[in-house]
Amino acid sequence: MLKKNIFLDRDGVINRDSPNYIKHRSEFEFLPGSLEALKLLKEKGFAVIVITNQSAINRKLMPLSELEAIHALMKETVQKSGGEIRDIFFCPHTPEEACDCRKPEPGLIYQARDKYNIELSDACMIGDSAKDVQCARNAGCGRAVLVRTGNGNAAEKLLAGKKIAPDYIAENLYEAVVWMICGTFSSKKLNF
Repeated sequence: MLKKNIFLDRDGVINRDSPNYIKHRSEFEFLPGSLEALKLLKEKGFAVIVITNQSAINRKLMPLSELEAIHALMKETVQKSGGEIRDIFFCPHTPEEACDCRKPEPGLIYQARDKYNIELSDACMIGDSAKDVQCARNAGCGRAVLVRTGNGNAAEKLLAGKKIAPDYIAENLYEAVVWMICGTFSSKKLNF
């Protein structure tokens, strides 16, 4: 059983997001500090698993082969920078398909749990949207962290309205990782 597991959303956390979707490798751009954060996670013994909605597939905006190429590029760049992504789980469905794997549903996290025998109460999910925090809560993850990159600012308001509190709000992935490693609970911890 892996003890130190961290689930990361992709767009808006690791790389820049786009309202038009990331549909090609040329559109994929790492956010500042994300490669350093992934290196730090590896150095501290965390297994990183990416959990991402990728409805551009079923919207016919990109083929599965291009998503696989984007993920191969991401993993290779992370590895060259000293980090490691253990696995990537993605949902290709649109919201209208009402699947159980599209966040905020916990299906992708459950797939990872089953494949790697993960104790979810010991795991953390880091994301930039309300769906990410809700997914972590729905799956039973021990911690949920919201980052302000990507959709984080809008997500804060949405979560407050739903009375769902992340365990921590970070400016970016690097700050979230430092908080996770240090176990620091600061004034940014919210109680709704």
